[in-house]
Amino acid sequence: MRTTLRLGPRVLDCAHRALVMGVLNRTPDSFYDRGATYELDALLRRADQLVADGADILDVGGVKAGPGEHVTLEEEMRRVVPAVAALASRVDVPLSVDTWRSEVAEAAFAAGALLGNDISGFSDPRYLEVASRAGASVVATHIRLAPRVPDPEPTYPDDDVVASVEEALVRQLARARLAGIDADRVVLDAGLDLGKTAEQSLELLRSSARLAAVGPPLLLSASNKTFLGALLGLEVHERRDASLAAVALGVTRGCRVVRVHDVAGTRRVVDVLAEVLAA
Repeated sequence: MRTTLRLGPRVLDCAHRALVMGVLNRTPDSFYDRGATYELDALLRRADQLVADGADILDVGGVKAGPGEHVTLEEEMRRVVPAVAALASRVDVPLSVDTWRSEVAEAAFAAGALLGNDISGFSDPRYLEVASRAGASVVATHIRLAPRVPDPEPTYPDDDVVASVEEALVRQLARARLAGIDADRVVLDAGLDLGKTAEQSLELLRSSARLAAVGPPLLLSASNKTFLGALLGLEVHERRDASLAAVALGVTRGCRVVRVHDVAGTRRVVDVLAEVLAA
């Protein structure tokens, strides 16, 4: 398992201390905040708070992953690129752009983003080329179908979701390397909730050590996710403790980047675990 991640000129050590990625949704229909940071001023204030709470990375997105009203390329550009530009001049932490469109990624990289978080698994054939040319890092994510497409009954060969995800991530890593992206600029994400049942997502979380062994740092995006609610009978606003528990389990099993809404609580968890793992 690689223990460093390069974001622009920075080399971040994640051997024992997982990196905390704070979520910034510039969407009116986010499943979590329901548009609370849709307006730019609100998003910037939220970013200041996440940095003060200990975020290592900020992840800016303009389209939610689940089904919803169509968002045009022009509208996603309007939501994301000015936000990235404003943040680049405001905060001293690396910025990530949460998009599967190469055009949005390219503009965001030019505005100051250093990481492309693509939940589609590089479905846009230009995505890796754009990232490579910009010297950006990328998140390679497993998804069974595509973003925004309902997938209520996902199935996997031999009922082995872990093997299927592992094989897909190996292929995506190879594609990124072939595109000229250095190994220390790639992050992997099993894509919990993305074309997985609650049980399948839990199995992937339990199998984090196996997925982390693929090589690049493994990202865990479990914060307030549907699978936690389904397994534990919790509404979105009731999933904070479950999210922190998922972080703790994931980090002890090899996850080294955690994408979360509650940065302050997560920071405390990963700092305690860093002391334990280092010992």
